[in-house]
Amino acid sequence: MSGNADATLCDMTLHELHDMLLSGQVSSREITSDVLARIDEVEASVGAYVTRDRETALKGADAADEVIARARRDRDTGAIGALVGIPVVLKDNVCTRGMRTTCCSKMLEDFIPTYDAAVTARLREAGAVIVGKGNMDEFAMGSTTQTSVFHVTRNPWDLERVPGGSSGGCAAAVAAGEAVASIGTDTGGSIRQPASFCGVVGLKPTYGRVSRYGVVAFASSLDTVGPITRDVRDCAIMLKAIAGRDGRDSTSAPDAVPDYSSCVERGVQGLRIGIPEQFFGPGMTDGVRTAVERALRALEDAGADIVEVSLPLAEHALAVYYLVATAEASSNMARLDGIRYGYRPEGRGGMDVADLMSASRGQGFGMEVKRRIMLGTFVLSSGNFDAFYGRALRSRRLLAEDVRRALTECDCLVSPTAPTVAFRFDEEPDDPLAMYLQDIYTTLANLAGVPAISVPCGLADGMPVGLQIMGRMFDEATLIRAGRAVELTSGMDAARPKVGGCAK
Repeated sequence: MSGNADATLCDMTLHELHDMLLSGQVSSREITSDVLARIDEVEASVGAYVTRDRETALKGADAADEVIARARRDRDTGAIGALVGIPVVLKDNVCTRGMRTTCCSKMLEDFIPTYDAAVTARLREAGAVIVGKGNMDEFAMGSTTQTSVFHVTRNPWDLERVPGGSSGGCAAAVAAGEAVASIGTDTGGSIRQPASFCGVVGLKPTYGRVSRYGVVAFASSLDTVGPITRDVRDCAIMLKAIAGRDGRDSTSAPDAVPDYSSCVERGVQGLRIGIPEQFFGPGMTDGVRTAVERALRALEDAGADIVEVSLPLAEHALAVYYLVATAEASSNMARLDGIRYGYRPEGRGGMDVADLMSASRGQGFGMEVKRRIMLGTFVLSSGNFDAFYGRALRSRRLLAEDVRRALTECDCLVSPTAPTVAFRFDEEPDDPLAMYLQDIYTTLANLAGVPAISVPCGLADGMPVGLQIMGRMFDEATLIRAGRAVELTSGMDAARPKVGGCAK
């Protein structure tokens, strides 16, 4: 990264590589080849990818080089977009025309879309080079990237630890230098938590800021699509490229998309940063608490005003989230029945429709997906709907009002991204409820629809700690501004993953 003289091309930031492409110091083919070489070097250890397309990636790089060469001949380098020639990886629930999109499930193991998701199309139009698809928890249901049907992804900082989830493959790929940037999805923390665990930047935009068209649904009122990058400036560039109105997504917002890069260096002088008392009680480890408190002092030294705020209903956010999310998952997963498409079991001769659907779903879905479908079906069932789902929706509205009220007292809210650093595989709790507590700080932003970013703020036990910053709806600019200030004071410049990766 910046200031690292020993960094190879695949370890550099998006904006650094863009500058080098503009000046002719390097070609997209050289950058892409370096990324592919890093994948060959470390992928057996990390397991960040489920699909790679070397040939298409190199063709894309050559096409980008032609665009750059033509612009240079015409002395019009300003026409070269920031993503032209930059290798990226997409989470495996984002549809890619001609490249399989499996959601890391046996149910969709052989699914090859005939169209691009909106975010995929925008990246292609921007000139990005799509290298492949990142590993993930099956159908984005998980916090460790261990529920993938293909393989486990390991944390580049320590291969004995989880990378987080569900976008763990994308976060690990960026941290290890196996991609320059990536696109993940976030339903309850699935961009921010793995970003925190892997020491990279992850942003969940405002609900509706980025189109969900072509992204396989988990919980439709909570799902968002956003970038995972090496620094905040790269995050601003990626968000600008993928954000904006899309008529194919009825929830896509018409709000104008600002130039987020112009906000990066504005600093935090006079910014009011709220500290919710409910997020700083018992539950987080001492190392996480120390790193977060150090970051808050640094923000105050940089000119921010630190104020205490209250989110009195925040303790209910996790319960509300798991009722809403599982109910919507149950509904969305109903289309995967082995009849229209999806996995069909062997030896199905003589099965009637009911038996075929039962066998297809029983064999095609993993245990965590089945657990959430069953919980969601129970929540939506006759006699339980009002008691559980209806009450959860009413509670969700109150939680959103809590967040909006707090954000009238300050410009943004700060908390840890996760209560712990990445844990070891042999430390993983057996109780699913204990695992769900990893989302204790992140689900509130999804329930309220507000944007949130995770930025590395230090180390604990040699592992990265993420600071979460939540803001007002469609005010990602303030998060980028504050996130950059955290980045400048985090002391992470010399920190480096053990496997590949880059110092910040």
